[in-house]
Amino acid sequence: MELSNAQRAQVLIHALPYIQKYTGKIIVVKYGGNAMINDELKQAVMGDIVLLSLIGIRVVLVHGGGPEISEMLARIGKKSEFIDGLRVTDAETAEIVQMVLAGKINKSLVSLLQQIGGTAIGLSGLDGGMLKVKPIDARLGFVGEITDVNPKPILDVLEQGYIPVVSTIGFDEEGNSYNINADTAAARIAGVLGAESLISMTDICGLMRDKDDPSTLIPKVSVSEAPGLMRDGVISGGMIPKVECCIEAIRRGVQKVFILDGRIPHAILIEMLTDEGIGTMFV
Repeated sequence: MELSNAQRAQVLIHALPYIQKYTGKIIVVKYGGNAMINDELKQAVMGDIVLLSLIGIRVVLVHGGGPEISEMLARIGKKSEFIDGLRVTDAETAEIVQMVLAGKINKSLVSLLQQIGGTAIGLSGLDGGMLKVKPIDARLGFVGEITDVNPKPILDVLEQGYIPVVSTIGFDEEGNSYNINADTAAARIAGVLGAESLISMTDICGLMRDKDDPSTLIPKVSVSEAPGLMRDGVISGGMIPKVECCIEAIRRGVQKVFILDGRIPHAILIEMLTDEGIGTMFV
């Protein structure tokens, strides 16, 4: 559909109050899953981030990369094993995770943002002592629970006008590197930065009363309602850790947390700069 110039102007005027509300504020986008594998969607997500950055919103991109890690492990003949949704990570797997997340994925996202006209700098939780961790569970090996976040590397990069792209690797007292769940890392980072919003891109359209029926989408959830929704089984399986991270972010002072469908092109812009809203908002 081709818009006339007058319609284009209308769209921009409609977005103006939202732009004014967010200008100068920090938004953390957690990016992973299928939106990361499909090139067209990846282009749309990066385009949204560059646009937000150019209109004065300070965007921090935190990414995972589960599918690509599994693919790389399979390539070297190593089977991926999970306990409660977390990857069992021995010393060799930890090396591969670091290589894929902090290397391949991080740098390709930085490169893509720059091709579209943004300026970005790649960071990992190891840089500047950003994400300090302790082991979550001996059975999981090198999977870290965050004990301390140093936001200075991210703030320094934002201060210089760049988009920080953060891969979720942490370190312990001995300097070992650890795999960290990207949702958890994004929630903690958003809290420490005092972010206005955390946007979590997923492979579903948000929180639904019936997980197989998108028309049962719940547009808004308050933190106090979440335990009841868990008891009723509305929040179950892989959604439990995601929702727990949303609640964690709100408790740490983030104003709003969104779970958005990363399969919808420009989901971030639709959620942030229009009245529509397309995912689930936690307040």
